[in-house]
Amino acid sequence: MPAMLAPFVIYFATARSIVSIWNSSETFTHGYIILPISLWLIWRERGRLAPLTPAPWWPALPVLAACGFGWLLASLGDVQVVRQYAFVAMIPVAAVAVLGLRLSWQLAFPLTFLLFAVPFGDAFIDPLINLTANFTVAAVELTGIPILRQGNNFSLPSGDWSVVEACSGVRYLISSVTLGCLYAYLTYRSWQRRLLFVLVSIAVPILANGLRAFMIVMIGHFSGMQLAVGVDHLIYGWLFFGLVMFLMFWIGSFWREDTPAPASPAPHTAEGARVVPAQTRRIAGAAVAAIACMALWPAYGYYIERTGAKQEQANLSGFQPRWEEGTPFTRWQPYFQKPNAELTHFFRKGNQQAGLTLLYYRNQDDDSELINTQNRLVSDEDPNWRRISSTTRQEMLNGRSLAMREAQLQGASGKLLVWQWYWVDGGFIVSDYAGKLLQAKVRLLQQSDDGASLMIYAPVDEDVEKTRASLRDFLAEHLAPLEQVLAANRQARP
Repeated sequence: MPAMLAPFVIYFATARSIVSIWNSSETFTHGYIILPISLWLIWRERGRLAPLTPAPWWPALPVLAACGFGWLLASLGDVQVVRQYAFVAMIPVAAVAVLGLRLSWQLAFPLTFLLFAVPFGDAFIDPLINLTANFTVAAVELTGIPILRQGNNFSLPSGDWSVVEACSGVRYLISSVTLGCLYAYLTYRSWQRRLLFVLVSIAVPILANGLRAFMIVMIGHFSGMQLAVGVDHLIYGWLFFGLVMFLMFWIGSFWREDTPAPASPAPHTAEGARVVPAQTRRIAGAAVAAIACMALWPAYGYYIERTGAKQEQANLSGFQPRWEEGTPFTRWQPYFQKPNAELTHFFRKGNQQAGLTLLYYRNQDDDSELINTQNRLVSDEDPNWRRISSTTRQEMLNGRSLAMREAQLQGASGKLLVWQWYWVDGGFIVSDYAGKLLQAKVRLLQQSDDGASLMIYAPVDEDVEKTRASLRDFLAEHLAPLEQVLAANRQARP
């Protein structure tokens, strides 16, 4: 028991971060009931557990150490969700190490069910938004009602609609999968039926959310935009979702398996009384070893943080542009956490123009982080700008390939084409995941955590290819000067 409670003490800050998200996000408030449910599931198994004797399984200790190392890498790379999963995963792994395979197998689902306490789902928001928009537009087109789409925004003759984060259905999906796994465990005995029901609990909320969005658009359209455009929008959605969940569980009940699985026979010990003291010593030894495996990594992480020198503000004044200074053509600004240093300029060369924004991050922490889910080109709450398309592309510049993200933004003054990419560990990348891994690597090796987000942009007229050509020409002449000023700041650090 102490080994399974130890993670809550050793990784208290991580546990607190989970609860903090439960408090701040309605999407994850279900996290409060996960631990009580897990404890109740363990209590249900008390009859099966009573005759079993703990037998520590030492091969679980390397797995426990791997969880700790994963937590350390996630901490150094500031990947909160991985840090939280590593913390929660230590609980069932510690149980295997101390209690053994036989006893832990009886608790496999109650212990792994704890993973649902981790607030995870943000990675699905954008794909679900796109899927919901695709479904809704296709369904409206089938009715014959004219519809015009721009990205995740679309217009009907009666009014305009936008699929935003709250419409993605991620809340429905998380709730459905959590309940679906619990229902499958309690209702079925065969793994085939359990797996099938879990798959259904994934597919149904995605389809239901598309139908919900279509239903709300239709209600709004036929009511002249008087209904389903305010609070009732949410009420209709949750009522529909509740009905869908009820039907899913009701239909699933027709294939329920009520007969409990036969209890495994208790292992026979001829000299049980003599075994107890030795077994107790083994359990205590396994518990101490498990706690040591878990405690090592926060201690090493603390050592890295203490020995890392804090540096002063970066200096970007060494950037030498090759185009002449131009007049600002937009008021758009990216929605990023506060950088250590920032550079924003507008340039022109003949009929071509381009804007440059360079956000430089140093001594990164939770409030000033290069790669963060809060960092976006446009905030969802921005009343002046919205993103209408996004993709990734490769550009050949002076014989080298550069990957970047391309987005088109729509504002009151027109469209803007934006190219954006990262500079991490002395090189250019576009992937958030690769960037986080590189950040973890340099911090683990106690090197510079300096990084930057680079954005170049230009207004879009009739021909987007003409705008791309302007950005390509600007970048071909300025990629080297940008690399020089970035490298100069990184090399200035000890």
